[in-house]
Amino acid sequence: MRTRVAGALLAVLALTVTTGCASDDGGSAEKEPGGRSTTAADRVEPLADAPTPQLPVTVRSSDGRDVTVSAARRIVPLSGSLSEIVFTLGLGDRVVARDITATFAQAEKLPVVTRNHDVSAESVLSLKPDLVLAETTTGPDEAMGQIRDAGVPVLVVDPAKGLDDVGPRIEAVARALGVPAAGKELTRRSEERLAAVRADVPKQTDKPRVAFLYLRGTASVYLIGGKGSGATSLLEAAGAVDAGAESGLEKDFTTITTEALAQAAPDAILVMSKGLESVGGVDGLVEIPGVAQTPAGMERRVVSIEDGVLLNYGPRTDQVLKSLVNQLYEDAK
Repeated sequence: MRTRVAGALLAVLALTVTTGCASDDGGSAEKEPGGRSTTAADRVEPLADAPTPQLPVTVRSSDGRDVTVSAARRIVPLSGSLSEIVFTLGLGDRVVARDITATFAQAEKLPVVTRNHDVSAESVLSLKPDLVLAETTTGPDEAMGQIRDAGVPVLVVDPAKGLDDVGPRIEAVARALGVPAAGKELTRRSEERLAAVRADVPKQTDKPRVAFLYLRGTASVYLIGGKGSGATSLLEAAGAVDAGAESGLEKDFTTITTEALAQAAPDAILVMSKGLESVGGVDGLVEIPGVAQTPAGMERRVVSIEDGVLLNYGPRTDQVLKSLVNQLYEDAK
């Protein structure tokens, strides 16, 4: 989930993200602790016709560099979101490694070139890549410098902040790969699917207030998302209010307190599935001080989405939004 997440969140995420994938069933329903269902979005859906890269191309990288891509036969995307884009464009057979956050089934057998969330330059260079895709949050800087110094083109893409970034990120990667038409096609498909989900959001007189909680019980990390957490755009698309941001939490993430939860007063709580599991499911979640006193805690109203896709804002975000809507409004259907 290497999106625009707070630096502190990236540090604690490294403690618990797994390299494996969910079941290889292409999106079957599974049960989370507490009995709530979530969609196991563990596969990507490539475009029907795999494009052929037309190279070389020179593109502008988000770090201000002009990057010339002469070949794209051995690609190393250094985030799960970027990996999804490459695979969904139909070029997954050219990917030779993955970041630890690439958790979808088609990528699971690829070698991992990150330690926690730090890139291993030696691991990347050993695979002789002809293109590395990174985000502005990718690091450490020393490792990225080593990769560039070895003569490997590195394209840096702006991290995702919300739904409006889905198309621009897809098209930025597609241009660098020499398949701009495929990028436009995938953008169109992604936007149409998102629009279809949004059209089915139940009309509510009072929008539900949803707090995004980042939980890692094994590391005693309990955070509530505020402005910039990355969840606001998704919640608004689902017809909800980001309770943390709306309550005045200015930081991306703030340590959960009884006072912060009381101020947010969420009707529902959004969590990542492994985070929910790490605290013992819904039973454990309501044991966190302050949670049981919120409307969400009283009603045990919890929405759980797979870690690897929740904040990616990429080709599978329509599945994330659909799962969010289904869980949030299941009592109204």
